[in-house]
Amino acid sequence: MHAEQVRALLLRRSEVVIADVREEAVHARGHPLWAASFPLSRLELDAWRRIPRCDTPIVVYGDADSPASRAIGVLRRLGYTRVHELEGGLDGWIASGGEIFQDVNVPSKAFGELVESVAGTPSLPPQRVRELIDAGTPPVIVDARTFDEYATTSIPTATSVPGAELVLRVRELAPDPATPIVVNCAGRTRSIIGAQSLINAGLPNPVAALRDGTIGWTLAGQRLDHGATRTAPPAVTPEHHARAVAGARAVAERAGVAFIGARDLPGLREPGRTTYVFDVRSAAEYASGHLDGARHAPGGQLVQETDHYAPVRGARIVVVDDDGVRAAMTGSWLAQMGWETYAISPAAPDDLVWKGEEPPLHPEPPRMDTVDAATLRTWLDSRSAVVIDVGPSRAYAAGHVPGAWYAARALLPAALGAIGDAERYVVTSPTGVLARFAAADLRRLTSVPVFALDGGTGAWEGLETDSVRYAVAPNDRYRRPYEGTDNPREAMEAYLEWEYGLVKQLERDATHNFRVLRAIP
Repeated sequence: MHAEQVRALLLRRSEVVIADVREEAVHARGHPLWAASFPLSRLELDAWRRIPRCDTPIVVYGDADSPASRAIGVLRRLGYTRVHELEGGLDGWIASGGEIFQDVNVPSKAFGELVESVAGTPSLPPQRVRELIDAGTPPVIVDARTFDEYATTSIPTATSVPGAELVLRVRELAPDPATPIVVNCAGRTRSIIGAQSLINAGLPNPVAALRDGTIGWTLAGQRLDHGATRTAPPAVTPEHHARAVAGARAVAERAGVAFIGARDLPGLREPGRTTYVFDVRSAAEYASGHLDGARHAPGGQLVQETDHYAPVRGARIVVVDDDGVRAAMTGSWLAQMGWETYAISPAAPDDLVWKGEEPPLHPEPPRMDTVDAATLRTWLDSRSAVVIDVGPSRAYAAGHVPGAWYAARALLPAALGAIGDAERYVVTSPTGVLARFAAADLRRLTSVPVFALDGGTGAWEGLETDSVRYAVAPNDRYRRPYEGTDNPREAMEAYLEWEYGLVKQLERDATHNFRVLRAIP
């Protein structure tokens, strides 16, 4: 399929997946706006969950390490019937005049920049926020990231209130309408979306985003906290809840969200259309009871990582809560991003009867010879086996079977050259599922006996952390410039500069179909 045909589908809002099957770090170096990262290394584990309809048009491109032809073969074996290779690959897209975007979750980040540009979202520089804190009359600072991100690094005095929770819970932290509220994230997107959510929902307080988030705070030479645990009160007063519902409903309707009941859902699941159903509450709430067929996606992260959760551009999205606020607010942003959006907000308790975590959805792994951990220990003691870990590189670095090599599954041919000969190979991954797919690949590459570790790395006691062996350079995950506590200043500055340029890139690309609500005077 030629790039112009793909652009035509995007502009018509027809369903299409642009699947970049390279590793994520390679994907982050440059890709079309709506390309979703589908690494070939784990394609069988991701495809059915992320592309639920097997007759969805899928356009694939890769590179020499992750060829599109191999990915197309995998997708066809999984039952997908309308799989195409992007003519000329990424080079073909560029040659046709297509815009190339760096980083990950780019549609959401570019949308956030457009929101600030159109809606005029207020922001405060880090120095001013620091002055307010030091003056003894600090604003209420709310961190719109996930709790884990907040706990790693946070603004002093900040409270963790993930994005979709803001409108529901912020009045408990700032009941006085005169109290200023500052919303922060690591960079810009969730700060902007969070602050504008409060403004759009009619919160009377003065609201601003922390300009450039924890990155800006750090670049200003100010100290971040580590290990903070502050969270919003779990209970919401009836008066505050009623105001939150009214504000969320009003902005959602203004954005074009259609409110439905659970009984209406089967009518949206028609042949020929993809319908995603996301429960936007917390993981604990989802596990305690959710709609049949609903996946879990915390509302703030769904807006932040829409390309991950919903890679079928042109699909319908249904968001669900039990409070009348979180799904409405999440839906208001998805609708502005050009999605056909519905909200079940609130769902009736009788509809939320399916319990437990979201089950994995993937084909049965290939049948392979397996070895248990005890036997593998004897093989390692006699140096008669080499272990290859095909799990995430971060998991490998955190702990692996002693002496194990790391290798991305798609790069096993190259990895064998670095690892060398062995009497037998044992393949492992965190749970052992990906290892069985990789072991089947490896068996086709060598005449040496190949085994999968029964139960995966999780079955091994006494993991090694102080020695790593990379058979290939780890590029399975792009490290965000705002992650962790040891980010180079140059990387943070470059990231902010990139975000500031996204609106111009959107104008050149012209496939986004974003429609940002202007502030009500």
